[in-house]
Amino acid sequence: MSEVREFKTESKRLLNLMINSIYTNKEIFLRELISNASDAIDKYHYMSLTEDKLPKKNDYEINLSYDTKKRTFTIKDNGIGMTYDELVNSLGTIAKSGSLEFMEKLKDEKNKDKIDVDIIGQFGVGFYSAFMVANKVEVKTRSLYDTKAYKFVSEGEETYTIDEIEKEDSGTEITLYLRKSSDEYDYDKFLDEWTIKSLVKQYSDYIRYPIKMEVTKSVKKEGTENEYEDKKEIEILNAMTPIWKKNKNDVTDEEYNNFYMQKYYDYKEPLFHILLNVEGKVNYTALLYVPSVAPYNLYSEKYEKGLQLYSKGVFIMDKCKELVPDYFRFVKGLVDSSDLSLNISRELLQKSKELKEIAENVEKKLVSKLENLMKNDFDTYLKFFEVFGINLKFGVYDEFGAKKDLLKDLIIYHTTNQEKMISLKEYVEAMPKDQKVIYYASAKNKEQVLAMPQMDLIKKHNYDVLILPDDVDEFLIQILREYDGHKFQSVNQGDLDLLDKDEEEKVKELNTQKKPLLDAMKEALKDEVSDVVISKRLTDSAVCLVSTDGVSFEMEKVLNQMPNANGDVKAGRILELNPNHELFKAIEDVYLKEPQEIANLADLLYNQALLVEGFPIKNPVEFSKKMCDLIIKASK
Repeated sequence: MSEVREFKTESKRLLNLMINSIYTNKEIFLRELISNASDAIDKYHYMSLTEDKLPKKNDYEINLSYDTKKRTFTIKDNGIGMTYDELVNSLGTIAKSGSLEFMEKLKDEKNKDKIDVDIIGQFGVGFYSAFMVANKVEVKTRSLYDTKAYKFVSEGEETYTIDEIEKEDSGTEITLYLRKSSDEYDYDKFLDEWTIKSLVKQYSDYIRYPIKMEVTKSVKKEGTENEYEDKKEIEILNAMTPIWKKNKNDVTDEEYNNFYMQKYYDYKEPLFHILLNVEGKVNYTALLYVPSVAPYNLYSEKYEKGLQLYSKGVFIMDKCKELVPDYFRFVKGLVDSSDLSLNISRELLQKSKELKEIAENVEKKLVSKLENLMKNDFDTYLKFFEVFGINLKFGVYDEFGAKKDLLKDLIIYHTTNQEKMISLKEYVEAMPKDQKVIYYASAKNKEQVLAMPQMDLIKKHNYDVLILPDDVDEFLIQILREYDGHKFQSVNQGDLDLLDKDEEEKVKELNTQKKPLLDAMKEALKDEVSDVVISKRLTDSAVCLVSTDGVSFEMEKVLNQMPNANGDVKAGRILELNPNHELFKAIEDVYLKEPQEIANLADLLYNQALLVEGFPIKNPVEFSKKMCDLIIKASK
């Protein structure tokens, strides 16, 4: 006769909470039940090694089966099993963990460190995840320490029943009577061979014991060449030993690369990988990959960064974003640790110092690897930087430069004098003794920089200039401010300070002598520029625009292109004229003969300088008309 008992907690209300609120994904039940079966086998193995009288086994396994007609799904293990009291205390008490109790017991035993025991269960609620997909659950079990076996049956409400049954071997068999499918959820998929195999592969591929199931395979009929038939055979569904747990000397780079391409669906081999095995305050293994090609949606809002998370080989989370900083968002890989604090459903991480420590170490190892590549394999580093260099630049700039000291030596640039890209350190080491600052210019390539009128005097000195191709570069420079005691100086911002005392004095005198002309042009352009001056940087070009301290021209362009920008950002503009250029002499002649024309000439020069800087002009039609008038007048 069945013994009917009530659950020891708040029964139905708490059970409903376990079933409907703790887990967000119904298919998690399979991960939980397999984990419990693995724990049961671990317990058997440990006890058989520590107690001489107990029988030894070498055929540990977990078996899955399903019956489409009866709508049942069964998971069976040959582990330690449960006694009557354990059934009542573990399954009859919601959230009581037999696994946790077992581990607590081991803490007091002398030999606990000599035996490899890796218990997964912590909270004792995994069994109840079965009720997410089943309206009745049946458990048949026999303990290693008992001659009697028992059957536990519950429909997930206030009560359960326990009957004594016959069972030859120790272990546990759990049968789920699946709910009927509806428009809301398809429970039939758990009676599908392909779905079950996929779920085992996703969540439990690295459980250490073989997970077996009878599967259907198409095989060639004997005595035929092209005829096939379906045949049932037992298949092991899981890999058991993850690649990151194997001795790295036993795994080739090709195997690591193949694992990456299969797991992360990439058609190209990764640029490189890093394997970390850390034992200390926090024990964990990390396998990290840097792709050779950026994911197609890397810079979209839909892209999710993060590493996969495993706990003792059990898949917990696909994208743990806390494990990598934003500037390493492209890094693929996983972390496997038994020391992380998970929530009760093992689906989410709780904030912890362990998680932070792992994340910091992962970040440092990635930076260290990149530093090593720069030093010993620069060609590979170049490939990396061409694809992901902009991410490092954002890393320097992000959070007001919190990571600038960590990352600044990983940033490389093309320059006007070097054939290959160089670091800031290399630039400074190559600076002539008389060069005081680090020069830079925003442009896409060397040709554009060398064509800038602001480069005239710098080219005369043969100083090298960093070429900044990305929108973030000038913001990065502003965050760094200086490198190794040398300040950064834009070629089109502020005073280049490249003249000797005599030359400085000459420019000062010219500004005084030509003040009426300069003031007239300044008045004509009063809404556009803050000043019109004789240039200290032009030697060949006639005119140029430079920006005042603060917002640069490049910053102005970037900020005004941002969403919701209204175009209010504007760098301070100074129009510089070359007094030694024939155009300046022509302007002087016009000013002396027809001073009323100076406004048109000033406007033409300003718009010309705007075009050189890559800015649009306000009124192209008017600009074109003035150019035509000037040409016609000159021809007469």
